[in-house]
Amino acid sequence: MIVYEELEQIEDIEPTAVALGNFDGVHLGHQQLIKKMVQCAEERGLKSAVFTFSNHPKDLLPKVKKVKSILYKNEKEAIIESLGVDYMFNIPFTKEIMNMDPVDFIKDILLARFNMKAAFCGFNFRFGKGAEGNPDVLRNIGIDRDFTVYEMPPFKINGNVVSSSMIRTIIAAGQVERCMTYMGRNYEIGGEVVVGNRLGRKLGFPTSNLVIDNSMVTPPNGVYITYCDYNGVQYPSVTNVGNKPTIGKYDKNVETHIFNFDKELYGKKIVVEFLKKTRDEVKFDDVQELSDQIVRDCREAKEYFAAMSGETKTAEAVSEGENR
Repeated sequence: MIVYEELEQIEDIEPTAVALGNFDGVHLGHQQLIKKMVQCAEERGLKSAVFTFSNHPKDLLPKVKKVKSILYKNEKEAIIESLGVDYMFNIPFTKEIMNMDPVDFIKDILLARFNMKAAFCGFNFRFGKGAEGNPDVLRNIGIDRDFTVYEMPPFKINGNVVSSSMIRTIIAAGQVERCMTYMGRNYEIGGEVVVGNRLGRKLGFPTSNLVIDNSMVTPPNGVYITYCDYNGVQYPSVTNVGNKPTIGKYDKNVETHIFNFDKELYGKKIVVEFLKKTRDEVKFDDVQELSDQIVRDCREAKEYFAAMSGETKTAEAVSEGENR
């Protein structure tokens, strides 16, 4: 997949079918729209393309709180590429684009730059000055300029309309187990492991620590059952998200204890996948009380993984294997 990050880079491109939208999270609704676009492109001999913005359009609106991202840039690109897309137009959303007349947006960007022959968008797609552009405007111009428009109706799962705002809400509420249902994958946080206070190692539960990226949506403070992905391998783990109130005042971070793992990860890249929240973060009276709770947290996580894999061995047996 070729990624274009500036409009000026896009010249003399082959005719395209284009999926239009922000695609933050690339949830299952987004994926269905993109798959339909790719299928159309293959049937009509067109190049398949996704047109999105590198920043959220709402971030340019005055007095509007910045929208938290669900995916890192590289994750978003990787998921879109996996759907068989040829081109990704990932350009900055600017004031010039925000204030374009909707008809000019279609003619100057979608047609002149992208050579678009088929447009795919959601029922709530809006563009141009004052968000006056919509699927009807696209269809009207399409009649004169010879491109087709597919408008996707609300995409529902379990009766709920799937949207990026919905995904942000469930993550912020700690309902991470619902992400698989609506995104087709687990919610995750990735980054480079940094040096922590090493308290976990002293307590017998060494952790890999990640710094929270404040531009990303994050779950509330608490303990979670997780996977830790490192070097292409997925390891069962338990993760604390929070400020470590028992031992002092710290910025919010992610601490993951990986079961059956003894490698040093400082400076290495890991991804933490969130499966389920088990409890809120608590300030304990002393470190021993905290240590006792960590033992219970690990036991609960191991029982969860044993149940997932259909194993009959008890959490105590898993613990014995970890200590060998």
